Amino acid sequence: MTQVTEVPVTTPQPSYLDTAQERVDEIRAMREKIPNFVIPSSKGESQRLTSAASVPPQFVEQVAMTIKNSAKLVAAGAADSDRIRDLMNYAEAYDAVADELEAMTGFVRHSVTVAKNTAGSYALTTYALAQRLAKRPETADLAPHVDNMRIALGKRFRKAKAQPAPTPAPAPAPVTPPSSTK
Repeated sequence: MTQVTEVPVTTPQPSYLDTAQERVDEIRAMREKIPNFVIPSSKGESQRLTSAASVPPQFVEQVAMTIKNSAKLVAAGAADSDRIRDLMNYAEAYDAVADELEAMTGFVRHSVTVAKNTAGSYALTTYALAQRLAKRPETADLAPHVDNMRIALGKRFRKAKAQPAPTPAPAPAPVTPPSSTK
């Protein structure tokens, strides 16, 4: 009788690409949860809105109070004072959300830079080791790989050694006009 050994089934870990896409989907789903969420319709739209958006909150409150107390302004088509106050409350509250998202963006970008730095450091260290080993007879087979790595790395700019400052040319002697005698 043949004995069959069972191989345990392991589920593979999702790739970073898969988990990153899940995070993008979650972030996009947040759009639906944010009231008054508006996507700019053109590249310069935010800049165009800055002028009126930067008026002091005290001014907006004064206008809202004036609208509330003046039937003439409401009849002239001014916005409802409650709507103006609601928009200001929204702006104040959700400004903190924007700050947090911007901070998160910075942290994610930093995490990406750290990952690239770590991978790049490992790669540069391995390249330096391979360069040294390729010069030895017993590991000369690394030479073509070192050449490929050099080509893939491209030209890297090194800091130029400090050059002594050029000595300034001596200033020309001042020209004195001939003296006249009478």
